Amino acid sequence: MKDKSQWYRFISHGFIHGDMTHLLFNMLTLYFFGKNVEVIFFYLFGNIYIYPLFYLSALVFSSLPSYSKNKNNPHYSALGASGAVSAILFTTILFDPWQTILLKFIIPIPAILFAIGYVYYSHTMSKRGTDNIGHDAHLYGALFGIIFPVVFKPGLISIFIEQLSHPRFLN
Repeated sequence: MKDKSQWYRFISHGFIHGDMTHLLFNMLTLYFFGKNVEVIFFYLFGNIYIYPLFYLSALVFSSLPSYSKNKNNPHYSALGASGAVSAILFTTILFDPWQTILLKFIIPIPAILFAIGYVYYSHTMSKRGTDNIGHDAHLYGALFGIIFPVVFKPGLISIFIEQLSHPRFLN
């Protein structure tokens, strides 16, 4: 990528998937959480272009760690929208940490607990590096999903902490 000046691949990889399962999980997550983030961003920023800017920026940002590790490996390739989709999921969690997420579409758990498990699993699997999945992209996408809105609206941190201190299931 570096040697051939194929910088467009920081974006284009998000529109190619390894198989139908990979595509299905990304698109289902995008479907269930994307509209919420789009509406919230329009409310916060008053601009319909922030959401696509966020998504495309998340594709790039989530790719940087893998690119940095593999920039001199001509055989390395990465594909999928998982980093950007993780960003959308974690932005949703930032705005509503106690919402219910269905783990494997069956088990209801609070989003914040899902987030903790997701980060732990992605970090652990990234260190192992044995399954040909871009766990770094998942982690950095999740991080971007928190950082992007907070950079523009720092007050979101105190709202998030306030929400964390009042779990819905205790009411």
